[in-house]
Amino acid sequence: MRVVIVTESFPPDVNGVAHCALQTARHLVARGHSPLVVAPATAAGTAVGADLQAPCPVVRVPSLPLPGYPQVRVALPSRRVAGAIVEHRADIVHLASPFVLGVRGMAAAARLGVPAVAIYQTDLAGYARTYVHAGEAAAWRRIRSVHAAADLTLAPSGVALRDLEAHGVPRVKLWQRGVDTVRFRPALRDEALCRELAPNGELIVGYVGRLAPEKQVELLAGVCGLDGVRVVVVGDGPSEPGLREALPGAVFLGRRTGDDLARIFASLDVFAHTGPFETFCQTVQEAMASGVPVVAPAAGGPLDLVAHGRTGLLVPPRDAAAVRDAVSSLAGDPALRAAYGAAGRAMVEGRTWAAVGDQLIGHYADVLTARTAVAA
Repeated sequence: MRVVIVTESFPPDVNGVAHCALQTARHLVARGHSPLVVAPATAAGTAVGADLQAPCPVVRVPSLPLPGYPQVRVALPSRRVAGAIVEHRADIVHLASPFVLGVRGMAAAARLGVPAVAIYQTDLAGYARTYVHAGEAAAWRRIRSVHAAADLTLAPSGVALRDLEAHGVPRVKLWQRGVDTVRFRPALRDEALCRELAPNGELIVGYVGRLAPEKQVELLAGVCGLDGVRVVVVGDGPSEPGLREALPGAVFLGRRTGDDLARIFASLDVFAHTGPFETFCQTVQEAMASGVPVVAPAAGGPLDLVAHGRTGLLVPPRDAAAVRDAVSSLAGDPALRAAYGAAGRAMVEGRTWAAVGDQLIGHYADVLTARTAVAA
């Protein structure tokens, strides 16, 4: 099968869309298919680490940094999208979180008569509420118009699927994300790193992800005030300067990837996610694979991932006191943390990228079969 993956983000970017697109390309190659990636160009001089190398050709489209958030780049109009689909002789077009570049990919696929599968991955309506305090209805109109043109839309969680259907998006199915259970595993816990991060033996509570307003990392301020607790923040983004002031005593490690990130995950005592707009939340799965109990908002993707009272604790969204109290309850009960961590690891062991990648190929096959039936 010849697949063109049109993605709004791709490594060296570090985010859920880029990671999923990379894993999809890797799995397609492993199964003998022929993917090609179309993605925004990176900033000049940006290097790609060995763990983020693409397994297939990548066509880069000219792009500009998003004002106020230079880590995010937005593709400019280009004929390269349609050209890539034609030159690759695509059987199917995979649109990863289509919004700008993906919209052009959708239009090109429709014009060329190539079936398209759209991957819903970004809560644009939630971002509209966060950044402009309005525009949620307009965001949903955009989402609906883009995804309605696809042969199939794949939602990463039950909440996302229900939201799409409630807002009139047709032909939606569930496709969750995989996790690398070999890379992320409890055995990587590093006691030397623990002593470095918490020299007085503090409980290590970690956040991993972008440092941006929609992630609401400032909700960890109360956790910073707990006795015997050290907050560790992994990631970068425009909110970092403000968070350094809002989270006194927290350790900021910057962006980490690959085995280095896996070692940090396994060395946490509790993983705390704060953002309420996650359509999935890959870092929750990575924490669970690392045998770490999770505290997360009872909203979006974490509702599918965290078994409350078994693998972690779900708290009301945007409630700093609830986050603090959940961490405090786990801090005082090492046996409970161990039980939650072990249950979390057991829960995700079957969610490999190979398993969910095969599911994706099955969705491609269904779309191609349906197209052939219509043509006949």
